[in-house]
This record gives sequence, C-alpha cells and structure tokens, in this order.
Amino acid sequence: MPTASPRVALVDYGAGNLRSVAKALERSNLAVDVTSDAAAVERADAVVLPGVGAFAAAAANLRAKGLDHAVRAVIDAGRPYLGLCLGLQLLFEDSDEHGLNAGLGWLAGHVRRFPTAVSGQPLRVPHIGWNEVRWSGEHPLRKALPDSDIYYFVHGWRALPARASDAIGSCDYGGRFAAAVAHDNVFAVQFHPEKSQAAGKRVLDAFAAWVRTC
Repeated sequence: MPTASPRVALVDYGAGNLRSVAKALERSNLAVDVTSDAAAVERADAVVLPGVGAFAAAAANLRAKGLDHAVRAVIDAGRPYLGLCLGLQLLFEDSDEHGLNAGLGWLAGHVRRFPTAVSGQPLRVPHIGWNEVRWSGEHPLRKALPDSDIYYFVHGWRALPARASDAIGSCDYGGRFAAAVAHDNVFAVQFHPEKSQAAGKRVLDAFAAWVRTC
C-alpha cells in the first residue's frame, strides 16, 4: 500500500497569507492542515509557522491559543519546524518592533530593526524585493539547496542570532544579515518561499524531503 503523506500543521494564529503558503506546500506534495487547534498542531508530523504583521501581536496570539506550547512540543519531539518570515523572528528572545517585546526564546538572539543609514548612506527600510541568499552549514535541508539562490523579501526587522552557527543563510542589505537560521530540527527563513517562484519551491521541496526522513 502507498505510504501516507506526512501531515503538516500550518499554524493559524491570526496572520494572513495562509492560503498561498498552504498551496505552495501542497505543490511540494505535502498534506497540509491549516489549524488554530493546539491539539492538532501537537499531533502533526511537522509544523510550519508563517507570519506577516507585528511581532508582539503574533507572539501574544500564539500564547493565548496555547499554540506556543503545541509548537514547542513538536520541536521537543524531534519533528521538523519551518518558520517563514515572522515565523523566523518569533523563534528569538525579543524584538524591538514597537517597543521591546518578548519572543518565544527558542533560539538565542534578538530581532532588531534595520538601520536607516549605513556609513552615512541612507538605507531604504523595509527591505522589499529580490535578493541573493548564500547558504552554508551542514543542516540536512540546506544540503538539498544550491550554494546561493534569489528569494523575495518583505521585512523591516532582521534576526541577530547569538550563535554564529545558527545562521545558515546570509543576505546583504546594509551589511550581511541572517536570512535563514537552523538548529537541530528547527529551520526558518526570513524570505517568502511562496512568493519566490522556482527558488522558493526548491526550499519547500527540500523541506518536504526532510519531513519524509524524520
């Protein structure tokens, strides 16, 4: 008999863009459950945390619904986590978006706004558009990707990981910043794979292959 596709929980905590992310994951042959039910998230084979909007509101909504504990249970069980955009930022200890606000604290480090000028030259914030990410490190998902690719970004804040080894993808915008992070079974990207055409599909295909091996 054919093996059932892994069930991936796409966490609905009030962020937008869920349908486009779900369709992108389905194109990578994953069975996707869009859910705000903590028990359903905890049962999933893997979890995807998307995100658009404000850091503090997203963190508060996750906690109010018990979704923070459910996602953490998935991670603690060794199952794959994929964070997208705000789903990367929420992994860290805090963000200075609209004041200092606590994140989930699952990775050491902070999220800070891009400077508006670098070496006396103005920097347009937010960072919007296509940019190159250079990949590094030994994470199994990263090994399925080319050394570099072009992805679509929309963000005004960027993560500053405390452990240099957690940053496995870097991008240049007013200096190098962490465009992707990974630690054990946690993998997250600052860009939007669902908006990044063929390059984004390569990331989601790699995630799907990784989920099937876990």
